[in-house]
Amino acid sequence: MASLSACSSASWPLPDSNPDNPKPNSDFLSTPQHQHATISDQAQVSEESSSPLEQRRAEPEEHDEDGDEGQEASSNSNPPSSASLFVQNPNSNPILHDNLDPAPSTVPNLLHISFNQDHGCFAAGTDHGFRIYNCDPFREIFRRDFDNGGGIGVVEMLFRCNILALVGGGPDPQYPINKVMIWDDHQSRCIGELSFRSEVRAVRLRRDRIIVVLEQKIFVYNFADLKVLHQIETIANPKGLCAVSQMSGSLVLVCPGLQKGQVRVEHYGSKRTKFIMAHDSRIACFALTQDGRFLATASTKGTLVRIFNTFDGTLLQEVRRGADRAEIYSLAFSSTMQWLAVSSDKGTVHVFSLKLNSGSPGDDTARTPSDPNLAVPSASSSLSFIKGVLPKYFSSEWSVAQFRLHEGSQYIVAFGHQKNTIVILGMDGSFYRCQFDPVTGGEMTQLEFYNFLKPEETF
Repeated sequence: MASLSACSSASWPLPDSNPDNPKPNSDFLSTPQHQHATISDQAQVSEESSSPLEQRRAEPEEHDEDGDEGQEASSNSNPPSSASLFVQNPNSNPILHDNLDPAPSTVPNLLHISFNQDHGCFAAGTDHGFRIYNCDPFREIFRRDFDNGGGIGVVEMLFRCNILALVGGGPDPQYPINKVMIWDDHQSRCIGELSFRSEVRAVRLRRDRIIVVLEQKIFVYNFADLKVLHQIETIANPKGLCAVSQMSGSLVLVCPGLQKGQVRVEHYGSKRTKFIMAHDSRIACFALTQDGRFLATASTKGTLVRIFNTFDGTLLQEVRRGADRAEIYSLAFSSTMQWLAVSSDKGTVHVFSLKLNSGSPGDDTARTPSDPNLAVPSASSSLSFIKGVLPKYFSSEWSVAQFRLHEGSQYIVAFGHQKNTIVILGMDGSFYRCQFDPVTGGEMTQLEFYNFLKPEETF
């Protein structure tokens, strides 16, 4: 039986505990004090504390009998700078050149894109390194291009702080694809690592947890000391599907279950596990609200999206993307939980009106939005008189707003910080910001377009 062990100091620098109140005039990054260091077989986790803390080695923790995964971490005594926010004064120019390695002469290949937790920024992993962008106003605010190798297959931000999680990727990965590297950009180096015996599919970060997703297993770690807290077995999960709540308080984690079409919901605060049979086909995509109360799911069929109450598994609403099969790339709730955005390989981003209860968890009563200007009539209302006579397709709830993209390209979506706006990111380097009319719906208005791999290309 394989075992899992950890060797780390009791704590290490964590981000500002209040990301909703950033320092408005602070720089995106401080000037690094060290050049990028070569990471040894065991990366180093270091700590800044007012009093010395004894190093300790955790007792080995046994895995399940398949025992195919392992992790280890170590620490040293060189304290990294304390974590701060990646915030930039909107009236200043991006701080780039003092923090960059020489940029490659060719346009890099994009390997990964992801939004941060509040959708105000996004990160891009390339075959040369990684870049961080601000969504509104759009600007590249930081990049790191590595000299040797450089491929980053996963880059996960933690709100706007200088701590990131990196996984190597591409034909020439910067790091092994079976390791999660904890990068501190104040020191321009990795300060910790989590090692596994199979490829890391995804990483999710909270201020108090690190979640690592493998092909058929998920590990939950305490951010303070890298101690493993939970292991979850899943069905084959090559996409690395996993979602976690981000509001302060108890953690809610959603991942695939052990059966086709099943999702597993872990409520760590109440120590409850809920299994939801969401679809007949395999799960292709899902999204969780920031507070962890509501879950949207889509299957590999890609025609319907279902919204569930995570507390009791109640199906609250079902909306229809279309009639033919599609690959759903992303789902996103608005911060008000009044809207749901969906992107697919059909080249159209859809926005649906939601009817969710904003009351306490466990209350599954549906309601319409309280603002009459936001109470968009259901797209199925004109056919309600024949509901039950014609097939369910004709009485489905359809999207109220749409935006057309290039069919076949992969896009992810999120709601912008400005009212009724959508941000769309493409694996071709495209950035769109669009606006929809909450009353009349229809085609969205394009507000901005950029190729973020070639920032000069705009229209």
